[in-house]
Amino acid sequence: MAIKRRAKRLFRSLRAERRTLRQGLVALVLSTVAGFVAGLTLSGIGDTLRTLPGLFILIPAAVGMRGTIFGAIGARLGTTNAAGTFEVSRRKNGVLYQNVYVAVVTTFGSSIWLALLAKVAGAAFGKPSISVWSLVTISVLGGVLGSVFILLVTVALSVLSYRRGWDLDSVSTPMVTALGDMVTLPTLFLATYVVRDQTANAIVSGICVAAALYAILRAYTVSALIVRRVILEMTAVILLTPILDIFAGVLQEHRLVELTAVPVLLILIPPFVSQAGALGGIFSSRISSKLQIGVITPRGLPEPPALVDGTIVFALGVVVFSLIGIIAVGLATLTGHAPVSPNRVIVGALVAGLIATPVTIVFSYYLAIVTYRFGLDPDNQTVPIITSVMDLAGVACVLFVMSVSGVLPHG
Repeated sequence: MAIKRRAKRLFRSLRAERRTLRQGLVALVLSTVAGFVAGLTLSGIGDTLRTLPGLFILIPAAVGMRGTIFGAIGARLGTTNAAGTFEVSRRKNGVLYQNVYVAVVTTFGSSIWLALLAKVAGAAFGKPSISVWSLVTISVLGGVLGSVFILLVTVALSVLSYRRGWDLDSVSTPMVTALGDMVTLPTLFLATYVVRDQTANAIVSGICVAAALYAILRAYTVSALIVRRVILEMTAVILLTPILDIFAGVLQEHRLVELTAVPVLLILIPPFVSQAGALGGIFSSRISSKLQIGVITPRGLPEPPALVDGTIVFALGVVVFSLIGIIAVGLATLTGHAPVSPNRVIVGALVAGLIATPVTIVFSYYLAIVTYRFGLDPDNQTVPIITSVMDLAGVACVLFVMSVSGVLPHG
């Protein structure tokens, strides 16, 4: 009888969240389509990846860092929106200005760190790599160019959500992560043209190092206590989470020959990974907001509002991963790279998604609970960590399922 009552309450809660479900689904569908820009870019730069060894190791980390920085910004703004404290203002003590400041200084500082990580990872795994100066140029220049656009979109989304009553937690994360993929890959590719000229590369890499060091100095000496707290809490996240993205890059670099032989997978992987992280970001953002405004408590067993959010995210995942498989096959066919077994690719994308989605839900929930219990702001931790975790887990799921199903040949 108790189980029946709980089921009824859960069903009523789901009906009450229909508006959120619609908004989240629209955002995910739009971001999925946007994410395929990254997939088409990746499938089209195979020659560049072979010419500039080590670039494939850097790419997931550079793309993932955009989700880390701007996903956290979206989560923080979503919390202020839910709490009723969000305001549209350019004042230096306003939430918008503070988050823009965080975005700028962390973009420069994290980009130089990613270049160093990519170089070390290449050496550690015995992979050839371009010079560290070339990686610095590509990482910093490409990262900054991409971040300018993403920052403008993130702020615009926040203002629109505030004015139109959208659920920013459900809208911001999928759009920001997909835009991170869509914009960062092309800007990284544009930056590769600089490294092909040694003189230009030397000048640009020097400027990038100086700018990054100045940004790091400003990050830890800023007078605003709230900004300094955000940066301090995000430092460990920025330093550690890219390691997961680097591993994702190493996995793909290791299978580069097989992946370039099956272009549909290069088209599919970026949006798949992006949406796996976006689903986790939606869930963790909603859980973080509910924790901070007192809707739920940090318990080991999820309360009904958390179960509702988990159910919504799983349902969204079924739709989105099916859509990813269908669009990937369609784009591969249009570009002259039709897969041998289209149905296997579509089913494989769904199966990989059904494996990844429960992982992201469980991990997101307990990550939010643990960070909240330790007195940290979950908005600064959960979205960045879960997007990086799903970058690695998403790639691993796709490679595993596609290998087992025979879509991806064994090396």
